Amino acid sequence: MPESQKVADRPGTAPSAANSVDRFFKISARGSTFTREIRGGFATFFTMAYILVLNPIILGSAKDKFGHQLDSVQLVTATALVAAVMTVIMGVGGNLPLALAAGLGLNAVVAFQIAPLMSWDDAMGLIVLEGLLICVLVVTGLREAVMHAIPQPLKQAISVGIGLFIAFIGFVDAGFVTRIPDAANTTVPVQLGATGALSGWPMLVFCLGVLLTIGLLARRVKGAILISIVTMTVLAIVINEIADIKSWGLTTPAWPDKLVDTPDFGLIGDFSLFGAFGQAGAITVVLLIFTLILSDFFDTMGTVVGISAEAGLLDDEGKVPNLGRVLLIDGAAAVAGGAASASSSTSYIESAAGVGEGARTGFANLVTGGLFGLALFLTPLLTIVPLQAAAPALVAVGFLMMTQVKHIDWDKYEIAIPAFLTIAVMPFTYSITNGIGAGFVAYVLLKTVLGKAKDVHWLLWGASAMFLVYFAIDPIEQLLGV
Repeated sequence: MPESQKVADRPGTAPSAANSVDRFFKISARGSTFTREIRGGFATFFTMAYILVLNPIILGSAKDKFGHQLDSVQLVTATALVAAVMTVIMGVGGNLPLALAAGLGLNAVVAFQIAPLMSWDDAMGLIVLEGLLICVLVVTGLREAVMHAIPQPLKQAISVGIGLFIAFIGFVDAGFVTRIPDAANTTVPVQLGATGALSGWPMLVFCLGVLLTIGLLARRVKGAILISIVTMTVLAIVINEIADIKSWGLTTPAWPDKLVDTPDFGLIGDFSLFGAFGQAGAITVVLLIFTLILSDFFDTMGTVVGISAEAGLLDDEGKVPNLGRVLLIDGAAAVAGGAASASSSTSYIESAAGVGEGARTGFANLVTGGLFGLALFLTPLLTIVPLQAAAPALVAVGFLMMTQVKHIDWDKYEIAIPAFLTIAVMPFTYSITNGIGAGFVAYVLLKTVLGKAKDVHWLLWGASAMFLVYFAIDPIEQLLGV
């Protein structure tokens, strides 16, 4: 092993130049090393690099009110740029191994619900407004106060639910679990593989990846997740070269024709802040912003708590370090995403892959952000990792996060039932926000039924009321004639 790597693996023995970086990011203080942070940064990037392909597909496939479509090449540039800048800012300002990029789910809302009502620049202006309002909630202390008001067992349930959710994402992304095409004629909504059975070389890559990852984790091998991703990518490239497979999904593991591509910044700054009000009407716009804020607000809350808990960074009261700055940066990411026409950017639960590799500080974000920066020019090279090679990391991380279930008191129904609903609803509805909402409403209800309403923080009452509106948004819109 090179002497430099030996030094990096021993906290407190780095050269003086590195010690200032160590002290700034608290690398040794949090029990980490530069090597672990770098591995974690790579692992996080590879598990979320799919957004460079998927975000342009989602946004680029939709048309606005006037039939216009966004340019896919420009969307790749916008997606990579916002992810790179905001991930680095989160690392330096928030000092958490928490990467940011265009939010899945949020981009679908923008593409298929908002854009058809207005022009693209109006729709992106709505995202900017949403981000600004979230920043206001942070500055006033409301967003942080809500997080502190959540009982510790519910925070643990959020982490466990996210673990199941992220494992489910891994299974679905790899094609191990698929929707049944004609689900209307069966009571079973999902199935094993594409036909009820596992088949094909891509599925073999995923299954071998899961086995390799859990084997390496059980052996406590350093870099287990990253080793698995790289190994399975190489295997996938070899298999694809021999068999010429067409069914890998979004990303085909083939050596690209060119390594460097020129970024196109044409969409940056193309937004209209208040144009949506003239196109869709004030009531519709307010409801859309409310939906975006609630989803972004609680998705981020769950992600931040889950990642911090898995990294062992929560204090004795279950509080996240530098929470105010973390939430403000996340709000600013939404603003940046709208301003760049990349949709709302938010904290990524896939950051758990980096935590699983040992990342504990924002230094890992410098690596992840740097790779997104390289992706501006090296997109053909950095997007050859197929989902079947990256998804095993999500399954493994799901297990790691699931272990926190042991801290929940399952004998106290007033907390056990809300915890169960939080854990179950997240993967079953494919939404962190839905799980948190179900848990909040159940917690407030049970406390009230048991005559303990005074024990519920007033902010949880308010949040639960908003969730009731959120869950009933369709009849409310019908009542208002929207």
